[in-house]
Amino acid sequence: MGAQKSIHAGKAKIDVNVDFTHKLCAASMLPSLRSTGSPFSLIIGSLGIKHPNLFGGSEKLDVSWDKGLYDSNVIIAYRRPRPEWLSQKCFVIQHSVSPEIGVHGTPIDNFSRSGSGGVNLSRISFGLNRSEPATSDWSSTTSIKFEHVQIVNDDGRSITRDIDGFPLTRSGNPHDNMVVLKQESQYAKANDHSFYRFRMQIEQGIPILSKWLIFNKFKFIATKGVKLGPAFLLASLTGGSIVGDMAPYQAFAIGGPGSVRGYGEGAVGSGRSCLVANSELTFPLTKMLDGAFFLDCGTDLRSGRLVPGNPAMRQGKPGSGVGLGYGLRFKSPIGHLMVNYAINDFQQRTVHFGISNLI
Repeated sequence: MGAQKSIHAGKAKIDVNVDFTHKLCAASMLPSLRSTGSPFSLIIGSLGIKHPNLFGGSEKLDVSWDKGLYDSNVIIAYRRPRPEWLSQKCFVIQHSVSPEIGVHGTPIDNFSRSGSGGVNLSRISFGLNRSEPATSDWSSTTSIKFEHVQIVNDDGRSITRDIDGFPLTRSGNPHDNMVVLKQESQYAKANDHSFYRFRMQIEQGIPILSKWLIFNKFKFIATKGVKLGPAFLLASLTGGSIVGDMAPYQAFAIGGPGSVRGYGEGAVGSGRSCLVANSELTFPLTKMLDGAFFLDCGTDLRSGRLVPGNPAMRQGKPGSGVGLGYGLRFKSPIGHLMVNYAINDFQQRTVHFGISNLI
């Protein structure tokens, strides 16, 4: 259920959006990561507050809160008006808590699912985002932020080591601190028959203090879509690498619905580098229903042993994997409701449910 309300505060109008849903069928739709201690933990939803004229000069304040079954995310963003031909600046404060399944989760059912490893990331960050004016094909965003990452268990208590006694942070303390300079660029081009999109992200850790992380991390995503009569072929290639100081939670996790389907999240492997290829052919069945065939593959490029503590080897992850299958796509105003049936290298069959935004 959801609700929208506009509140007039002086000369400004505040928009409030609330959307809460009680997941009565959560146990059957999602894998169990850990036991839920209260009815509130089974509530998922979002709350949004927007103030379009905070100080009377068209300054915008956006506050959003999203809660899942096991995670939450709060974002506060403040923007001052600037001409469209100038770069747009935004000051952002964010706090998120989420289970760290990709690296420290335990593969189960022949790597088709990942169980909780009792490791959760609590992140607090604040910084400045700067978006350059977009050209016809290119867009870019530069940000600098301070980030405080704390490791907690399922009860919310700080921890420093995993179940095998290996450090969970780079510093060895319950938390890591870093200042990160990030550059994101995107090139996109489309016509009536195809589209192409290339995204590049580069992150640089700046050692303001001696114990703060210094690293360089890059990631790219190249996507190509082509119409083949009534069908549509979508292919993508994702890769990345990180050098310098590194905490285990910064590793690239391979496997899962958004990576290699047929595997649990991070069940293929986790490494300093990664390469993942995805392909999917969709075709119409009815006006509101599409069918799909897909093939995914991914590898850590033998870099799993370079992650501090080598969590992938200790959990017996293969380091590379292939998943294939078929599925249904139900069209709706909020995106595609997906049902995927996949099989991995270990002949384990899985069913995934999800929502994908329309491309």
